Amino acid sequence: MAFFRPAILDSFAGYSRQQFSSDVLAGITVGVIALPLAMAFAIASGLKPEAGIFAAIIGGLIVALLGGTKVQIAGPAGAFIVIVYAIVDRYGVANLLLATTLSGVFLFLMGLFRLGTLVRFIPIAVIVGFTNGIAVLIILSQIKDFFGLQIPQLPSQFFSMVQTLFDRASSWSPATLVLSISSLIFLILWRLFHKRIGKLGMIPGTIWVLVLATLVTSIFSLPVETIGSRFGGIPAGLPSPQWQGITWESAQLVIAPAMTLALLGAIESLLCARIADGLTHERHRPNQELMGQGVANFVMPLFGGMPVTGTIARTVTNIESGARTPISAIVHSITLLLIIVIAAPLAKDIPLACLAAILIFIAWNMGDWKQFIDFKQFRLPYRITMISVFLLTVTVDLTVAVQVGLILAFVTFVYRISSLSRIETAPVADFPFLEGQEDKVAAYRIYGALFFGAVQLLEKIEQRLPQCAVVLDFKNVIYIDATGMDSLIEFMHHCQTRGVTVYICGLNHQTHDIALRSGLYDKMSAEFFCHDLAAGLQKVRNAFLKPY
Repeated sequence: MAFFRPAILDSFAGYSRQQFSSDVLAGITVGVIALPLAMAFAIASGLKPEAGIFAAIIGGLIVALLGGTKVQIAGPAGAFIVIVYAIVDRYGVANLLLATTLSGVFLFLMGLFRLGTLVRFIPIAVIVGFTNGIAVLIILSQIKDFFGLQIPQLPSQFFSMVQTLFDRASSWSPATLVLSISSLIFLILWRLFHKRIGKLGMIPGTIWVLVLATLVTSIFSLPVETIGSRFGGIPAGLPSPQWQGITWESAQLVIAPAMTLALLGAIESLLCARIADGLTHERHRPNQELMGQGVANFVMPLFGGMPVTGTIARTVTNIESGARTPISAIVHSITLLLIIVIAAPLAKDIPLACLAAILIFIAWNMGDWKQFIDFKQFRLPYRITMISVFLLTVTVDLTVAVQVGLILAFVTFVYRISSLSRIETAPVADFPFLEGQEDKVAAYRIYGALFFGAVQLLEKIEQRLPQCAVVLDFKNVIYIDATGMDSLIEFMHHCQTRGVTVYICGLNHQTHDIALRSGLYDKMSAEFFCHDLAAGLQKVRNAFLKPY
């Protein structure tokens, strides 16, 4: 089981009582922060608030025990809202639970087959595009509760959502709007000035606004929708696990949404882990992290919870509060459990308008809007990729957006690498005996990569073949793929039909390996391979230029 080693097993070397105290305090802090966020994320996803709370408690505990990061806090995340809401709207809650189970399987397999490092290769333009797109969709999804609009079910598709919001705009509630705006202003001011008010500033603004909004709603009996009026409150404990029946037909139905959940969960958790590494100066294990996340998402549907992943805001808060081991994440889950056991009856008076304001505030801070402000400083391909992913995320679907973004990034990468690959004629000044012999012998230095995007390099040589010999120097070629080697073999065949001898020089480790595996050495005599350009040209001189 060497491939499966949770970070918690390596977290207690030199562990002290002081560090334990710091972990416990950090866990309590982040547990209190997680409560309103867990409920808000669940409600925004079209689920009951307890689905988010159970996910934070159970999912956070499993990732703490089995994950590859020492300080990461897992739970429901804002990035999942749009995807989960769309799955619930299209397939229903039962199929969301199935999709979550399958996403857990996919995540575990990604970690098992060591694909964690590949997720890091997703370009920043794609990440910024879909992150900002999700932020916009979260804000749009909260307009209903922010304004108190009378909409029984808000569509998940962008254009239908906008049309519904526009059609029902006249049904807004003055009391709801005042409470929402007041909550949002409070959060903004708290972020700006909380460090100036001493110990009170240590309590998160989301907790203050939740408590104040709930008190105002209860004392003045405001005509606003609450958790109690919509959901009847939250349970005062964890549910018993229940296995959801799986059929082949239902699995086929949700396989695409499950893959989307897995991909998004992998990106979010590993991005969070990298941020944690930068703050703690340690290194996480990406594949172990994916396996831990996979187990958590496989288990969550047994308790009716929503998908979980690493959460950046709570993880950063955890680290800044002094956490250094998974003990803090375990305490975070215990804190949440104690809160719902003790204070579940009070949750029924929490106004949805306040939760909507919290989510809008989080979504705005979640987006990397500076990238749009500094748009002109980026190259055109970067801008096209980022805008395409952003617009497709908002108007179509996250899966399509990421697919298109990766294709655009791939095309851009191929173009850039191929533009860096070039071929140059060896200067006559370096080899004086070539002077006046250009019609008989040609020598070329190849630079960069000879791959499927740069095979035209050899085609250019074919257009001006000399009479006797061509010498190709591969010393500065960093990579050849199968297509590039196939093009080289085709080039040699073309030269052979024209009566031109080809000499290959300077094959390094990678190029030599691909030449060996492709059978190039079987097609050419050893005398036509040289260790550098000078040696190759000397052979050409002896074979073709001596009489002249």
